[in-house]
Amino acid sequence: MLLQIPKVLSAEQLRLVRARLDAAGDAWVDGRVTAGYQGARVKDNAQIAEETPLARELGDLILSALERNPLFISATLPAQVYPPMFNRYEGGQRFGNHVDNAVRLLPGGSMKIRTDISATLFIAEPSEYDGGELVVEDTYGTHAVKLPAGDMVLYPATSLHRVNPITRGARVASFFWIQSMVRDDAQRALLFDLDMSIQRLNATGGDENARTQLTGCYHNLLRMWATT
Repeated sequence: MLLQIPKVLSAEQLRLVRARLDAAGDAWVDGRVTAGYQGARVKDNAQIAEETPLARELGDLILSALERNPLFISATLPAQVYPPMFNRYEGGQRFGNHVDNAVRLLPGGSMKIRTDISATLFIAEPSEYDGGELVVEDTYGTHAVKLPAGDMVLYPATSLHRVNPITRGARVASFFWIQSMVRDDAQRALLFDLDMSIQRLNATGGDENARTQLTGCYHNLLRMWATT
């Protein structure tokens, strides 16, 4: 499931994040330091070093916003979220076709996370740069994604994807992964559609018995498929 989540960050939060990243200086490092063997051969960008206080500060801000975002919760059913990271592409930089690593070690080295869902949160406005589209390939074709600052896209981490070369300006974004309670993408999509339908029925005052039955179906399916 490919899904846009609008306005994850407010205008004030965006200004803060962007100002802190623009002033990061030596905290920006070669992005290949966090790439696996496959990714390192096709990756060319800069990243904020994961262990820096800046990365933790801005990552916590994003995680706090996501905890209050019902669309994100419904779409991902998160069990764990990898601490958000930050990257920048400029001057022809790109990230060629790749699939994200299936398992990542959480910072500190004590736990692992299965990467069911990939997320990109755009921090630079589309007008600031040319190129830099996130291109995701799935069973329904090829999708080029370039969203307003503050918006986020979710897509299955199993997808082949790339970031097109930058030809003007700089593309700044946050990226991270989610381990879902429901690891199968088709099952998550079904639960998401069911949840959205229930919410629309609640908003329009649909038949109460039908809403109760559908809500029961949702939770029984979640109970059947969820792992914790």
